Amino acid sequence: MPPTDTTESTEGPEATETRTTARKADRGALAIAAVLLLVCGGLIGYGVLNTEDEPKPRAVPTAEVTYEVRGEGTVELSYLAGSESGDATVETGVTLPWTKTVQVPLGKDPAINIVLDAKGGEAGCTLAIRGKHVQRATAQGEYGRATCTGALPAAADQGESR
Repeated sequence: MPPTDTTESTEGPEATETRTTARKADRGALAIAAVLLLVCGGLIGYGVLNTEDEPKPRAVPTAEVTYEVRGEGTVELSYLAGSESGDATVETGVTLPWTKTVQVPLGKDPAINIVLDAKGGEAGCTLAIRGKHVQRATAQGEYGRATCTGALPAAADQGESR
């Protein structure tokens, strides 16, 4: 009889059962690890790929306002420009004539104030909203003052800007 290759197991049925159980436990742990890895990868991918910009604040509707000061010499002037807070811009030692066109937020009332210097003289301001003159004023004498103001509708009252 030809020799047969037989391997005799010295292990009993209990050892085989333990190895089978251990393999099943290893497969279960591997499956759980794979699922956790996929979940973590998905969360990281979502964070990287979800790059939507935060919503930008809506642009405040504005109106074009032109300030003009005519005369001779130098003045100090303050006027409302594009600041949403309503803060005035102040310029000192301005040589006349001077003109500035700015965008003023709707709902803010544009104004320009002029103050003559110690030399006095005469200077006049004008204010135009969207190209239409709305007010004129004149300052005279030493430290003479003049103010030109206008009114803009509130943003809700105006459907268009500029």
